[in-house]
Amino acid sequence: MSVEVDWFLRAHPEITTVEALLPDCNGVMRGKWLPRPKLGKVFEGELKLPKTALSLDIWGRDVEELVFSTGDADGLCRPIEGTLLPAPWSPGGERGQVMLAMYDLNGSPYMGDPAHVLARVVERFHASGWRPVIAAELEFSLVTLNATGNGATLPDHTCPVPASGSPIGGNTYGLDVLNEHRVMMEDLRTACEAQDLPFDGVVKESAPSQYEVNMQHVSDPVLAARQIIMMKRLIKGVAAKHRLIASFMAKPFEEEAGNGMHVHCSVLDEQGLNIFDDGSDKGTPLLQNAIAGCLTYMAESVAIFAPSYNAYRRFQKGCHAPTYPSWGYENRTVAVRVPAGSPTARRLEHRVAGADTNPYLLFAVILSGMLEGIRENLSPGDPISGDGYAQEEAALPVYMPDAVQLFSESDFIRNSLGEELQRIYTLTKSQEIAEFRRRITDLEYLTYLERL
Repeated sequence: MSVEVDWFLRAHPEITTVEALLPDCNGVMRGKWLPRPKLGKVFEGELKLPKTALSLDIWGRDVEELVFSTGDADGLCRPIEGTLLPAPWSPGGERGQVMLAMYDLNGSPYMGDPAHVLARVVERFHASGWRPVIAAELEFSLVTLNATGNGATLPDHTCPVPASGSPIGGNTYGLDVLNEHRVMMEDLRTACEAQDLPFDGVVKESAPSQYEVNMQHVSDPVLAARQIIMMKRLIKGVAAKHRLIASFMAKPFEEEAGNGMHVHCSVLDEQGLNIFDDGSDKGTPLLQNAIAGCLTYMAESVAIFAPSYNAYRRFQKGCHAPTYPSWGYENRTVAVRVPAGSPTARRLEHRVAGADTNPYLLFAVILSGMLEGIRENLSPGDPISGDGYAQEEAALPVYMPDAVQLFSESDFIRNSLGEELQRIYTLTKSQEIAEFRRRITDLEYLTYLERL
């Protein structure tokens, strides 16, 4: 038995079951529940899962082409050091969790695993003597479900904020709303402490049920992505304990702002100095190169920024989601913003992705775009001042089929994420698109059934 397992079992005699967790390409957790006596087997390298567990569609269905072309071969699932932790929100606190990474049976990283894909991108930075620093702002909605007349359930965004909420707007930055949920927010804070997650505060956002958690800056993007995956699961678990649903759905309500994930990124050199800092508000030419790379390859990356059919509902006027590859200084209406502040903290903020994105893949395409912009000495053009939503050129794809096609044909994506990830992600998203295309919505019945 490994030292980590022995220590964990001694420190947590109350834990009877450990969830072994493997995030798939959608960021959905797959894996197994392990009884306490079997935990050591995972750390001895005896846990295997089909590689196709990483390419299931959002409903958990196999993509047949991937199954048949590979024979549904197994991969080896190894635990990630430091992720064997209690899950304090579980009933009675009897469960723990450990994060996994997928390897080929010969021990090499399986490049259909988003964590390995991001690690390879980070290695390219290290080869240049640089370390990317990442932080994220993660938005989510707190809702309950109400039954409808046809037997379905729909989210109710008024229930979580009955007293201090407003029928007009969502009481943005309202402390009284947070105070109504003080017990849950305290549980959230203590759960983050138990899992050593870099919780940097929570604020009330613009929609009635919308909140935002801020993550601290981390100089290891793979760790930062894993912390976001764990944070999303923690928030959902704590909310469920309080009879609420925490949803990272990109656009849960038609008339309200959607949930995004804004990413802040700077780069340190071997001396620990920020390569974007020239002592001024403008930043170095390398900052503009990095921004230009993000803009140049943004359209090809939208399938990562918006991985779900619902995510494309954000890309419309008034939803606070950029629809053009624009940039600017201290301007929240553009796709890439340079925040004001100390020159030593000069960074870019990428504002396109929805909260439903896989953070490993999100960071991989952002960092790859930055690196390509620097290597190619690209220029982003003039910064936007004023309304970045009003741009009329070089629009980003706002329909999922268009975004997936661009992704599937992109040399940038192939070089950044690898052929295997590009292939399995394209096939998974194509299967999801096909399912939505064959479904008939209530709006179609209301519009056409009696009129035509």
